[in-house]
Amino acid sequence: MPTKSNPAPKTPLAFLGVACAVGVSTMYYNQPLLEEIGRTYGATAARTGFIAVVTQVGYAIGLLCFVPLGDVLERRALMMRMYAAVSVGLILVALAPSLSWLMVGSVLIGLLASVTHIVLPIAPDLVSHEQRGRAIGTVMTGLLLGILLARTFAGWVSHLSSWRWVFAVAAVMNGIFVPLLWRFMPRLPPKQSLTYGKAMRSLWTLYRTQPLLRESSIIGALVFASFSCFWTTLAFLLESHYHLGAGVAGTFGLVGAAGALVAPLAGRLSDKHGSRWVISVGMALLAFSYLFLWAQERAHLSLPIHLIALALSVIVLDVGAQMCQVANQTRIFGLVPSARSRLNTVYMTIYFTGAAAGSALATVAWVHWRWNGVCGLALGLISLAALRHTGGRRFANESQQHPTREDEFMEA
Repeated sequence: MPTKSNPAPKTPLAFLGVACAVGVSTMYYNQPLLEEIGRTYGATAARTGFIAVVTQVGYAIGLLCFVPLGDVLERRALMMRMYAAVSVGLILVALAPSLSWLMVGSVLIGLLASVTHIVLPIAPDLVSHEQRGRAIGTVMTGLLLGILLARTFAGWVSHLSSWRWVFAVAAVMNGIFVPLLWRFMPRLPPKQSLTYGKAMRSLWTLYRTQPLLRESSIIGALVFASFSCFWTTLAFLLESHYHLGAGVAGTFGLVGAAGALVAPLAGRLSDKHGSRWVISVGMALLAFSYLFLWAQERAHLSLPIHLIALALSVIVLDVGAQMCQVANQTRIFGLVPSARSRLNTVYMTIYFTGAAAGSALATVAWVHWRWNGVCGLALGLISLAALRHTGGRRFANESQQHPTREDEFMEA
């Protein structure tokens, strides 16, 4: 039975954004380093490409198993334990004597980096229902900057020292963040009395009874799969075509950070025009970016022109992906306010399963068909997302939906 909601915590949205950035960045350090890691262990691109895959698989499992705890346990203590534990995974990767041990550490990092999505559902609690999109967009800015700047950080730290130092420094950063959480976060008890087993069982109930959650999850998974195609294979493209290393690959994360700044705008547009409109625009931008990337490859441009064109494509790609993500999360967080961690569990588990599939398929496409295959795969995934979007249930006024009570969906 639901209990009376606790008052909204007073944590600043900006601090939640930093928390998201610190947590999620650990997943993406390896992407610009794949070529260097492969040289260290004498592994092929086909093998090293799966480092990104196992990290994302671990993240999907962590989302499924750990994020529901945000509706069950006191969240500040839970977050502190998970940030401390991810430091252990980062140290394991930094010291890994073999590729197999590195993959074990990468799975552990993915599992525990899911703490990000214990943080994110706190944002809608801080504002009114009408400002939900703005709050999510603000916190998502931190999360997206963490994703993109992680690649820049990793690329240049590796360039200045070695790829192992990237993970060592990241372990220290996550360890330092534990006392910061104690200092700046209030205690965040769950909104209702709920056992872990009941919370896990309710995930299927939520998925079954909420058509908008199903639609958002499938679209999100396909969109993020297409997004992962680019970032998983970028280091291979730059190395094979122009003999450019991890530092340059990481710099594209800095370029993409400009696209991440659209997240607050996407939230406000969702509040104003509805999430479906924002998703339509976002998918159109994604498709355009991959068509542009494909055209660049066929045009055989000089190195400076190609790098400039790549940078423009990255900005458009990130803007499109972030518009879709913020709009999707804005609409699902309005469904059952007392179950936001579990709604996020369902959505993000499917979302990152899509990312892992996209990385795996992109690695195969690169090995067999190079950049043409990667772009063709990404456009195919976007097309499937567009079909699901256009065939989805039409909600007349998504920004004004009435939230569903916990007892309503539990009894369904």
